[in-house]
Amino acid sequence: MIDGIRILLVEDHAVVRSSLGLLLKSHGALIIGEAENGRSAIDKTLELRPDIILLDITLPDMDGIEVTRQICAAWSEAKVLALTMHSEDVYLVPFLEAGGLGYVRKSAADRDVLNAIKTILAGETFISPNGLEALLRQHRPTTADSQPPGPDVLSERERLVLEKTARGYSSREIGVQLNISSHTVDTYRTRVMVKLGLASKPELVEYALRHHIIN
Repeated sequence: MIDGIRILLVEDHAVVRSSLGLLLKSHGALIIGEAENGRSAIDKTLELRPDIILLDITLPDMDGIEVTRQICAAWSEAKVLALTMHSEDVYLVPFLEAGGLGYVRKSAADRDVLNAIKTILAGETFISPNGLEALLRQHRPTTADSQPPGPDVLSERERLVLEKTARGYSSREIGVQLNISSHTVDTYRTRVMVKLGLASKPELVEYALRHHIIN
């Protein structure tokens, strides 16, 4: 449940706004405002100060990425979640660079949007498995001489997941040990792979051995 979470809906299609509103309200959220275009989204964000701005990337008057950039520049505490029909390959990185904190496809809204809101409010960035794979493709070293960065680029939780994966524990076993879900373990593991430019579990094990994360 997301009881009492104050949400601003930014979507130019009334039917979609209505459907999203019903979904969110059924889980306890409060829809404190709606906007049909980018200019209105910026104005209402600064007026209402919502907990979450749920934003479509495609808006009639302004690119949703530019809307996100302007919102985050004007209000540093803004939490923008993109809910869009577009794949992550083109829009995800620019959206994150603009200050966005989560990216969900409309086709997966029923499954991911509530989890995304909870993740963002917990202080983390939400990216779907498809998005993480897109990041991995874009950031993987392109030459044989490219070397992954050192383990200091990882958070403490990411390093723990790397270590336990390299020791052969399953996602379920790691989740039990760290008191998180197996899905969250998979997300952390993919983040590790993105940051280090690795593409498989064997590469993770090799990396962990080379950097003395495991012996």
